[in-house]
Amino acid sequence: MRQTLRNIYLLYKDGFAQMRLGRTLWTVIIIKLLIIFAILKVFFFPDYLKKMAPDGDKAGYVSTQLTERAAGDK
Repeated sequence: MRQTLRNIYLLYKDGFAQMRLGRTLWTVIIIKLLIIFAILKVFFFPDYLKKMAPDGDKAGYVSTQLTERAAGDK
């Protein structure tokens, strides 16, 4: 088992060490992920719980909303 894990590790280590274009592609992927998760989240996904439960009772707000919606469906 240890030998198999070591072989898998060495395969990836050698593969990443020898790639040239792959490093550029990984850099582009990481930059895109940073843009998606850092910038877009801030501007397009506001924190509704902070706005709707300003007193800090987020759990109470969520449970009230769930029970009201469940009662409204019947």
